[in-house]
Amino acid sequence: MVYKRPFERGYLTDWETQRQVLDRLFSQDVLNVDPSGTDLILTQPPFNFPLLARQYDEVVFEEYGFQSCLRATGAELCAWHSEFVSPRQDCLLVIDSGFSFTHVIPLLRGRPIEGAIRRINVGGKLLTNHLKEIVSYRHFNMMDKTAIVNDMKEQCCFVSRDFDVDMKLARKGATAVEYVLPDFQRVMKGFVRTQDTMLTDTDQTITLNRERFMVPELVFHPSDIGIDQAGLAEAVFESVSCCHQELQGPLFANILIVGGNACLPGFPHRLYSELRPLVSMDLVLQIHTPANPVRHVWQCGAMWGASCPDQFKAQAMSRAWYMEHGQDRFQL
Repeated sequence: MVYKRPFERGYLTDWETQRQVLDRLFSQDVLNVDPSGTDLILTQPPFNFPLLARQYDEVVFEEYGFQSCLRATGAELCAWHSEFVSPRQDCLLVIDSGFSFTHVIPLLRGRPIEGAIRRINVGGKLLTNHLKEIVSYRHFNMMDKTAIVNDMKEQCCFVSRDFDVDMKLARKGATAVEYVLPDFQRVMKGFVRTQDTMLTDTDQTITLNRERFMVPELVFHPSDIGIDQAGLAEAVFESVSCCHQELQGPLFANILIVGGNACLPGFPHRLYSELRPLVSMDLVLQIHTPANPVRHVWQCGAMWGASCPDQFKAQAMSRAWYMEHGQDRFQL
């Protein structure tokens, strides 16, 4: 199975593929959307290229004819309507660890502090590819089995709370698990073998031991594979340190983790343990993880758009404005 993705490094670069996705999504078989009477919220990465932003507007208004559209980062949507942000809190630090990279975004009154945004070039794609290389070297050739290895990562990997302790356990085999590969006949989806699992002679398994925590370790130590960047805890500290001194305490006290990598067990605990020594003991350090880190940004955008229609209209660009004035408004 070969995937063709319209995004490269988090930026939309293949509109032909994306059009096929949108056509299917808006069709009667899925969402049954009438664009002429529908408002749209589009997420975009921080510092999105102006050319890509203009292409967004052209497709949204000229090809699909949506009533209005708002382009915003996922962090902004979290700041506007998240269960972890109270009306009295003006500051929020969002860690968005997704498919292509990890962003650290401090916000003040719902707007990013641009000079303090930090990006780490480690995301879920890199972790999956790294696991593919390890598994292909030690077991079977899995270089063209991205979907299977990605599922293997999601089911088996975890973030170590204490790397040295887990390495000692791995040497004893205490962290080893067996992942049963799908054959797409009897086993349609891979799974982790338990003591009660009965295998047949045709079942194939892959044993993962130290790989389970060494792969996610790249988020905290990218230099392990030659990426000359700070790890997540250092990036968070550097980001907050670039903000005004009066904002640093509230930012450390209100950290929100979203994105697929936040689903890895142990992620917030490891971040806290590495960040606590860097932060003054006089400051509160609090890290929040939503119940569903993958969907949280979407949920915040949907709830904010539905519950605050006046705010949405004030910030969104309408099709009428676009057709009359072009793209000279709301360059977020």
